[in-house]
Amino acid sequence: MSRLRIGIIGAGGIAQDRHLPVLLELKNQAEVTAICDVNIKTAEQAAVSFSQPFITADYQEVFTHTDAVIICTPNKFHAEISIAALEAGVHVLCEKPMAMNAEEAEAMIAAAKKADRKLMIAYHYRSMKEAQAAKRLIDEEEIGIPMVARVQAMRRRKVPGWGVFTNKELQGGGSLIDFGCHFMDLSLWLLGSPKPVEVMGNTYNTLSTMPNQVNQWGKVDNESFEVDDHVTAYIRFDNGATLLFETSWAANVKEDKEHVSISGDTGGVDLFPLEVNQAKHGLLMDSTMNWVPGGENPGLFQMQNFIDACKGEAELIVPPEEAMEVQKIVDAIYESAEQGQSVQI
Repeated sequence: MSRLRIGIIGAGGIAQDRHLPVLLELKNQAEVTAICDVNIKTAEQAAVSFSQPFITADYQEVFTHTDAVIICTPNKFHAEISIAALEAGVHVLCEKPMAMNAEEAEAMIAAAKKADRKLMIAYHYRSMKEAQAAKRLIDEEEIGIPMVARVQAMRRRKVPGWGVFTNKELQGGGSLIDFGCHFMDLSLWLLGSPKPVEVMGNTYNTLSTMPNQVNQWGKVDNESFEVDDHVTAYIRFDNGATLLFETSWAANVKEDKEHVSISGDTGGVDLFPLEVNQAKHGLLMDSTMNWVPGGENPGLFQMQNFIDACKGEAELIVPPEEAMEVQKIVDAIYESAEQGQSVQI
């Protein structure tokens, strides 16, 4: 295989802003041979920078023109299209979240195994250089045994007022599924991918259902708003580790915040920014990173990994089995919030 033939299914913002630009940079390794969108004009717009790719509104037609596809549709269609592609013998890079629920995620994994094709979920925060460095430090036992993770993925009054982000039928949820799931995945990876066993969660959307709200990212219809704009959770894992989790589109906080902290028995690592706090030699030491290897573009790192994995030259940075654990936790948070009690996994 010289250049991997890649198709885009869903040619909107995430395809045009993240995936297509990095594919242009990697044009010696991959070529965009098909672009699909239910809106043909959107597909044609996305195709402008490429050499006459096949354009269609029917995703089934993409598979005969490609070796791999990138799925950037609303969440409702992730499982359906991924399974169809895998059954057609095509590798899949699917945008996050993996699916609408864990049952769909399991079906996707089964299809990938049966077809012997790669299935990767686009949790690109793992590809950030700070995350790669933190993982290296933890694996080298710089903080001992990881025990507690803390996550805050917070936006100050930034509910996305465009597209389908607040459409529960198409997306399945709000801030947790759109934003928080990235940090859920990252924290599980840094903890060593333990299995979740119990979840206590709560969801809120009071702020976004109030009239005349201040919102930095476009007008939101408060009367039809039905997804979560703020979520909190406590997750317990099979190895005794725990995760304190909070995410929001609409928090009344001073400023946006993206923070992950992993505490071990001899030290801890924080990101973003990347810092290490250790107890060594009878001392308490704090370290900041002077230089962190890796590129500035996590989308490029992610795409390179996917291309290499499809060619049999690398392991997937986000295996679907690990992405499914995130899906299980997301399902459990929503279930716990609805029931008002903890949920066993």
